[in-house]
Amino acid sequence: MSEFYTFISGTNRVGSNTIKVAQHYQHLLETQGLATRLVSLEGLKSVERTPEYTQLEQDILIPGRKFIFVSPEYNGSIPGVLKVMLDISDYKKAWWGKKALLTGVALGRSGNQRGMDHLTSILHYLKVIVHPNKLPISSVDKLLNGAGAIHDQATLDAIRHQVDEFISF
Repeated sequence: MSEFYTFISGTNRVGSNTIKVAQHYQHLLETQGLATRLVSLEGLKSVERTPEYTQLEQDILIPGRKFIFVSPEYNGSIPGVLKVMLDISDYKKAWWGKKALLTGVALGRSGNQRGMDHLTSILHYLKVIVHPNKLPISSVDKLLNGAGAIHDQATLDAIRHQVDEFISF
């Protein structure tokens, strides 16, 4: 299988701002001719090693080499559903030696900075190389227009810069 970038929208909330930001990143890479896959945890009540999860792992997580995590702030950290997904993975096959880019989203002012720090620690434990340019997107609800697209030019520029760095990482 050819190389592709995997986006993980790290919340199970339906219709979240997280999925909208993840889709923006995905669109940005696709316009550059790069292959992508999107993993959304939307709607999941919990994550178990079901046959469907094992198939997702075999089709996307294990062959993936570069991951872009978009994670909202839940109580100063990441959503439990994202942590559980990492916990139940065949971590040596799914994560070891791979690369990740992190973006945090929050309604507040920190852009999930603490959550990205927690996620970095978890990923380092799983032997994932985390790109140092972690982007906290604060007040995400004010940066999205009615169609769910990011309209703030400074944020768009920061995302493009972050993605360009990650592509060459």
